[in-house]
Amino acid sequence: MKNLLLSLSLLLTTNIYANKADVLKVKTSCNTQNICSFKVSIKHNDSGWDHYANNFEVLTMDRKILATRVLHHPHVNEQPFTRSISNVKIPKNIKKVIVRAHDKVHGYGGKEVIVELN
Repeated sequence: MKNLLLSLSLLLTTNIYANKADVLKVKTSCNTQNICSFKVSIKHNDSGWDHYANNFEVLTMDRKILATRVLHHPHVNEQPFTRSISNVKIPKNIKKVIVRAHDKVHGYGGKEVIVELN
């Protein structure tokens, strides 16, 4: 009985924390004025309009939002998928940023990527 309860507990915990939107990789390009473009690859088990990765953000290391890209529809049959955001002004003193993704059910909490800027 104890093993059964432990197994059920692990299964429920895994399901609660599974299926968050993960950032897999980020490619950046910045000009001399520190205006950057980000190509972001995201993996999420989109299941339809009620549960899909609906945005990603570029943040400073102290978690101030620099840019947000809204994703307007599910990508059920396109996983992982890559989307871009351009014309992101990066303050001169910022050398690294965080990119994170969000989904409609779990919010944030999936894998984030730290990017060193050129």
